[in-house]
Amino acid sequence: MSGNLNFIEEIIEKDRAEGKNGGEVYTRFPPEPNGYLHIGHAKSICLNFGLAKKYNGKTNLRFDDTNPTKEDVEYVDSIKEDIKWLGFNWDRELYASDYFEQLYDWAVQLIKEGKAYVDELSQEEASKYRGTPTEPATPSPYRNRPVQENLDLFARMRNGEFPNGSMTLRAKIDLASPNMHLRDPIMYRILHENHHRTGDKWCIYPMYDYAHGQSDSIENITHSICTLEFEVHRPLYNWFIEALKIFAPQQIEFARLNLSYTVMSKRKLLQLVQEKYVTGWDDPRMPTISGYRRRGYTPEAIRLFAEKIGVAKRDNMIDVSLLEWCVREDLNKSAQRVMAVLNPVKVIIDNYPDGQIDELDAVNNPEDEAMGTRKVYFSKEIYIERDDFMENPPKKYFRLSVGAEVRLRYAYLVTCTSVIKDDNGHITEIHCTYDPASKGGNSPDGRKVKGTIHWVSAHDAIDVQVRLFDRLFTVPNPDEAEEGKTFLDYLNPSSLKTVTAKAEPFLANAKQLEHFQFERMGYFNLDPDSDREQLIFNRTVTLKDTWAKQVAMSENN
Repeated sequence: MSGNLNFIEEIIEKDRAEGKNGGEVYTRFPPEPNGYLHIGHAKSICLNFGLAKKYNGKTNLRFDDTNPTKEDVEYVDSIKEDIKWLGFNWDRELYASDYFEQLYDWAVQLIKEGKAYVDELSQEEASKYRGTPTEPATPSPYRNRPVQENLDLFARMRNGEFPNGSMTLRAKIDLASPNMHLRDPIMYRILHENHHRTGDKWCIYPMYDYAHGQSDSIENITHSICTLEFEVHRPLYNWFIEALKIFAPQQIEFARLNLSYTVMSKRKLLQLVQEKYVTGWDDPRMPTISGYRRRGYTPEAIRLFAEKIGVAKRDNMIDVSLLEWCVREDLNKSAQRVMAVLNPVKVIIDNYPDGQIDELDAVNNPEDEAMGTRKVYFSKEIYIERDDFMENPPKKYFRLSVGAEVRLRYAYLVTCTSVIKDDNGHITEIHCTYDPASKGGNSPDGRKVKGTIHWVSAHDAIDVQVRLFDRLFTVPNPDEAEEGKTFLDYLNPSSLKTVTAKAEPFLANAKQLEHFQFERMGYFNLDPDSDREQLIFNRTVTLKDTWAKQVAMSENN
């Protein structure tokens, strides 16, 4: 087989070569609608849909809606939106609740065959009876109820005669198994809760381990692809299939995505939202797909990331820098270039004619000539980045300083002559002269000018709000908290900084989520909170991996 295949593709190729399932490949993506999808789900989406596409198969979207206490239509809608945004379309939209009647009938079948029983142990009692990985479980006193009594009690459970927690239906398997999942696992529990699709029709709900494999079987899923934590569940998955003598999908596990400086536990993400450490599920600092979308990440970049990290059999930590590299790779080709000054200081060009406005041509994207050019306007007063000026520069400093000459992007060569400061020594104005013969930024006499800086004209600059997002956590693995701490202790206090920037007027017509490269500053997009009175731009990613440099500096100090 080709060395370019991942291990799941090798399994599929072998199955197809042997004519298994008629050579068909049918996958599914089965999220529980109890939260928003994150970047780990994106990897699974790309894998399931990608495999089906590669082998001319199909992928179902099936919502695992078996716990009405945590699930909501809001999450269903967001999941569908995220999958479509990533560029995938499902064959059928299905729900585990579609199969509640069939799952119930199969449970009755297992009871009749002596393979399931109604248990009345409390949760605390059941935990004590369960044993340990090295000690067998103690049989429940209800384990050997007569079949007819089990059938009667299970029917009455369905009819709502018993309160929550009073009874469960358990499979009768192997109390001595070293695999704890095979020690009479719970199949059904009583939950008097309204379900987002079935309303009050049901008050007993199947457990994931019971519903999942049977749902796969009903849909004729050929390859049920799960993350590695489900490997230990596979024997139970197979036990139910074999006990019911139904179509047998093949469960295959792969390593879940662990991303540095990130948490992806739904419980922890929900805590961040509910306790208002972030503004919501789509906060641009969140690892949710909706958060990445709002921040300006592209579906192409996320698909590229999934391709780059590949499919592994063992868990490992992926550096978030790789994801950021993928974003830069994509936006470099597609993002419109503009000039914006995030920390402005005014520059006055003393020998530039009063009232004169120069019209200059600026390239929209040097990577794509088809994107053309735009007009930028130059005047006597401009803004530059405060960081692009240094009064007492070190050697090899190629930006602006007193007596130094730099190139203004698309415009002229200018030389600093003086600065004006306030009473606190803060520079308020920089004065320069320009070379009228250097229009376009070219030296007329061939002199070499190494520094090029961006600018905007004070005459027509617009004010925009810019949100500078950084990593949400200060350590690579916030899940591994020191004793006495939680992941919240590693929140980055500098994960969001808001500034008012000066920008060229081209941005006044920006559309929501439209991508831009602010030249020399990074990639940005227009936030949905914007209106014509207040444009808000989110920094998607810097032009370079500045974080790696910061970490190296801190380690050396």
